[in-house]
Amino acid sequence: MSNEVIIKDAVKRYGDFTALNGVSLDIREGEFFTLLGPSGCGKTTLLRMIAGFNSIEGGDFYFGEKRINDVAAHKRDIGMVFQNYAIFPHLTVKENVAYGLKARKTPKAEIDTRVEEALKLVQISHLADRKPNELSGGQQQRVALARAFVIEPSVLLMDEPLSNLDAKLRVQMRTVIKKLQRRLGITTIYVTHDQEEALAISDRIAVMKDGNIMQIGTPNEIYAKPQNPFVAGFIGVSNFMDCDIKGGENGVADVSIQGELSIQVPVSRAFTGKGKISARPEQLFFSKEGMPGKILFSTFLGDFIEYEVELDDGQSLIVNEYTKDTTEVHNDGERVFLSFDPARISLYQADTEEVLSL
Repeated sequence: MSNEVIIKDAVKRYGDFTALNGVSLDIREGEFFTLLGPSGCGKTTLLRMIAGFNSIEGGDFYFGEKRINDVAAHKRDIGMVFQNYAIFPHLTVKENVAYGLKARKTPKAEIDTRVEEALKLVQISHLADRKPNELSGGQQQRVALARAFVIEPSVLLMDEPLSNLDAKLRVQMRTVIKKLQRRLGITTIYVTHDQEEALAISDRIAVMKDGNIMQIGTPNEIYAKPQNPFVAGFIGVSNFMDCDIKGGENGVADVSIQGELSIQVPVSRAFTGKGKISARPEQLFFSKEGMPGKILFSTFLGDFIEYEVELDDGQSLIVNEYTKDTTEVHNDGERVFLSFDPARISLYQADTEEVLSL
């Protein structure tokens, strides 16, 4: 049976270094939840604390209503898939998959049935009698997945499981993982630094930085409404522009960019002072008036054209124009004006980096 995972004020220190600074999460039963962030942000440290591999300096960890802080790792009813697969080289595929069931003293007849079902689920039944050195990287990863799923754990933990695969195989395997997780309904906590991977497979994402949670949300929320400049810059591509903000008492603030473009942005509260805008490349568009500049470079990418535009103040912005929406291709060196939809960009207070836009 799957469990929700609740973490309250988790703290982890290594000497004077604080790897986790009071992290709290509420991961729903059956959810595919991803910890995403750059190297050293604390995501793997947190996963290892959930698994019972790392000590806990502060906070409380729960599987459902059961506090697990003092529960040994082998008694936490978890499945684990590692970056390096960690499958036994001297055992066949089916012996590897059966290992966890044997350790739990499952009857042999049941082991055979469950192993056969697990191999069929990950589509490697024909490889049952092979050794790991006879398998490709993708096949070894499927063995690791089958071994983790077959014990029917309450919680499945995955630590960068696709990072050793080539790009094409990573895309294939992330689809396999998501379909398996959805079919089996196991609460899954997944660690990655790959933004595209996180957006593709997650129900929700926690973006981490320096041992703190920067934002929790669905892939669409994280991408479309980043709550701070770090998230905006880390997830996908964002253009940042300084601006001046005035008002907002009526729910709409006047925003001026370089004195060239004035817009009204829906805001959560009033503020007057320096601000920062983030806009995705597809949120910018060419217009008859707006921010003046010239096209430095264009790249045709099939479904869209990517333009690098240098504004008159020297700042460079990336603009994506989708080929289905236009028949015109702009030339390098061409003078243009840029604008955007005020309701789609993100607006922040410059000094605190607090989000103001709705």
